[in-house]
Amino acid sequence: MTEQGHWRRKLIEVSIPLEEINAESAREKSIRHGHPSTLHLWWARRPLAAARAVLFAQLVDDPIDDPAFPDEESQKAERERLHAIIRRLVKWENIGDERLYAEAHAEIMRSTGGNPPVILDPFAGGGTIPLEAQRLGLEAHASDLNPVAVLINKALIEIPPKFAGQAPVSPDAEQRTTGWPRATGLAEDVRRYGAWMRDRAAERIGHLYPKAQVPVLAANGTPTGKHTEATVIAWIWARAVTCPNPACGIRMPLVRSWWLGKKKGKEAYVVASVVDDASAASGKSVIFTIGHDQERAPRGADDGTVGRHGATCINCDTAVEFRYIRSEGRAKRVGAQLMAVVAEGKRQRIYLAPSERQAEAASIPKPNDTPPGPIFNWPGRINVYTYGLTEWVDLFTNRQLTALTTFSDLVTEAREHVLKDARNVGLPAGNRLVDDGSGAEAYADAVATYLGAIVSKMTDRNSTLVNWYVSRESTSSTFSRQALPMLWDYSEVAALGNNTGSFTNSLLWTAESIEKLVGSADTSVTQADASARSYDRVVISTDPPYYDNIGYSDLSDFFYVWLRRALRPIYPDLFGTMLVPKAEELVANPYRHGGKKAAERFFETGFEHVFGRARESANRDYPITVFYAFKQAELEKEGVASTGWSTFLEGMIRQGWSITATWPVRSEMANRMIASGTNALASSIVLALRPREASAPATDRSGFLAALRPALESALPKIREGAIAPADLRQTILGPGMAVYSRYSRVLEADGTPMPVKTALALINRTFDAFESEQDGDLDADTRFCLDWLASYGWSTRPYGDAESLAVPLGISVEGVARGGVITSRGNRVALVKPQELDSAWNPSRDDRISLWEATCQLARAYATDGRAGAAKLMASITDHPSAHISLEDIQRLALRLYELLETKDAPTAGLFNGIGGAWADMVAASRTIQSAPVQGGFDFETVRDTEGDH
Repeated sequence: MTEQGHWRRKLIEVSIPLEEINAESAREKSIRHGHPSTLHLWWARRPLAAARAVLFAQLVDDPIDDPAFPDEESQKAERERLHAIIRRLVKWENIGDERLYAEAHAEIMRSTGGNPPVILDPFAGGGTIPLEAQRLGLEAHASDLNPVAVLINKALIEIPPKFAGQAPVSPDAEQRTTGWPRATGLAEDVRRYGAWMRDRAAERIGHLYPKAQVPVLAANGTPTGKHTEATVIAWIWARAVTCPNPACGIRMPLVRSWWLGKKKGKEAYVVASVVDDASAASGKSVIFTIGHDQERAPRGADDGTVGRHGATCINCDTAVEFRYIRSEGRAKRVGAQLMAVVAEGKRQRIYLAPSERQAEAASIPKPNDTPPGPIFNWPGRINVYTYGLTEWVDLFTNRQLTALTTFSDLVTEAREHVLKDARNVGLPAGNRLVDDGSGAEAYADAVATYLGAIVSKMTDRNSTLVNWYVSRESTSSTFSRQALPMLWDYSEVAALGNNTGSFTNSLLWTAESIEKLVGSADTSVTQADASARSYDRVVISTDPPYYDNIGYSDLSDFFYVWLRRALRPIYPDLFGTMLVPKAEELVANPYRHGGKKAAERFFETGFEHVFGRARESANRDYPITVFYAFKQAELEKEGVASTGWSTFLEGMIRQGWSITATWPVRSEMANRMIASGTNALASSIVLALRPREASAPATDRSGFLAALRPALESALPKIREGAIAPADLRQTILGPGMAVYSRYSRVLEADGTPMPVKTALALINRTFDAFESEQDGDLDADTRFCLDWLASYGWSTRPYGDAESLAVPLGISVEGVARGGVITSRGNRVALVKPQELDSAWNPSRDDRISLWEATCQLARAYATDGRAGAAKLMASITDHPSAHISLEDIQRLALRLYELLETKDAPTAGLFNGIGGAWADMVAASRTIQSAPVQGGFDFETVRDTEGDH
């Protein structure tokens, strides 16, 4: 029996290689081809790397409670072995390494007695957690109230295993003699029948996408009068309203920016001119041409006709308020005018003025069979509503609607072709997919599911809320952020081309992602309300919604109406409602729940109810894990003691859970080597929770504090074993602190009232600070001098007397500290030397006055200038110095202290210490492989491979 009860602590409750997990989570955002997220858009997905690592650590025992590892050294070695598995698991390059996943699964089996628990994510969303549970060989179950999320999960984890290893049925499929592993056969059929759909669409609506006529220029750049054809990538449109000035009345364009491209030497922009036009009611109209002359280029950040406070008429300069534009929109009097045509040139974009042919191709009636569905008016999130775009089909041009309805209809036709070909190759008819079939009918449903998802995914790049990115000379997506803001000038992509946003391009990405899927067949995906479903015989790992961060149901209606149109015959129950269910959705929408306070109460009450139900049948052998997503504004205001955070913890504890770990997970790290030192807070925190014993005793403040101090002292070294950046340590240490607080039924203040979580968080931080400060008494005198100086004066130059007053009580002289190289003392003036300015030729073996301060700062200097390789080599020379008596643990601890002292005063230097803290495990491992040699200023970069790659 352990001190916690009958259960063994899992790795996630003691130590994980957090920095490597975070680094790979951030890097994953740059990986696109084959990534499951490219199957269909979902908002705020957690990184696969983080979910995979958390699941492994959630189930694998930490050696601390294993009698096979009776002492700290053996436990540390075993923990490092497990950390090494996680470090390999989180790398995207290892995603197909079957031996690695077999090794990870064997570890899970060893820790679970050969009977691992069923993993459930009741807020499955984009499917990250159940997908990674499946990848680790676990039985994974997913549920969500949102039918779009349910479909995504089915496509990720439920359908591929059903047809794993099956050859494609298309007669046009690639011929292979090596077989069709995983879901490659399914992917091949999606690719082939998708190509069939594209060809049929081209036959039906190809005339709507004419080629562009590009003038042929002579060698001197003058037009020859001849033209050549080029493929159109996009059409750029400007919304337009009638100028309210009675003396003008022109149809004025609403344009955010005139720029099209800013590549040096290839600049392009739109030039708007007002011309006489007898056919126009005002007698004038606006025409557009393309300019390239830098002397006449638009100036300023907001160089269009629309700014923050309204618009300006291009003809009469009348200032037009947004209020007027909104009223025109509600009256359906906002139109659009073609502003530019973007064609594909030789390794560059060709920008052309609108032609009559290009404008007429888009001037078609709205199709009759568009999907119905109103947009919800959520001010600040869905602003299009106030401009009269009140139906989902209002967000598309008539040409886009025609293309999308055509492709949507072709999904049903393609399914019939799949069914016919499946029967021809001998597949029995069998049940439909929703009835757990696996024959020809089910297979046709499966292929159609992905084809329908492709059509739905296309809408993200095929709406009037798609921007033209000048810097990339490409289109954005509708959901560049988690909202639907109004867009004035927009780009319409060529749906039948090969460009981004086309059906062909979406098909390519989808097929690539399917090829990498397939895990355990023991999976199920259901549509269920998390507050009403059962939690029997499962272990939870989940990423739930957080207050009103994302309005999932309201935003996902954008996709739902198209999925419903294409796939309702296959999933009649899933797509049985007109729109996505909203009343039960656990989101604090103030416009649905009677104001902000009422919405927050709805969310908090519902959240507690979900985890209260889960507590009733919780498996005591394993912790559950919950990704808690901070609101950034909340963090900036209150930090880790934020009201939402403490309210969340209060609710969990009230429902009978004990918090056993808190790990800050990041997916936004441009460069952790020189990370910001200003309160670098995580995008989410992973909590590990256990059911609290029903017989848990109460305690008072003094009892809590008495238990808190030893708990933090015991936990800290183990946390550091995994390599953790100083910026993350303060959030991580809350875990063992809250484990103490939440293992009691209640903690009472002196007056008998319960201690709130917010007070407990403050006491944990205060105890941690006191513990860290007490370590200063064990430091060498030079280091204590430097710490006192930094705390008092920073990097400023001060009179010699100030230095002497700090040195004398420590029994040292200012001259002696200066001889150590860490301060300068000249002309009665003294200053600390910044790490970046220390002597790069420093050699520990030749230094007769080496201090912990100097060793730590020199290591930061080497890390800044020479990366991990140089720092590792210097680390090896420091530890080889027989008389230094400097341990790596002491250096790691001092790096944390320096980070915390500098994070609000000197962010770049704080970032150096944060960097070496985060890279600690790599540097220690590398240093142990280096044969020590005298350091001669520079470093031999052949000695150790540099893994940072950014110095």
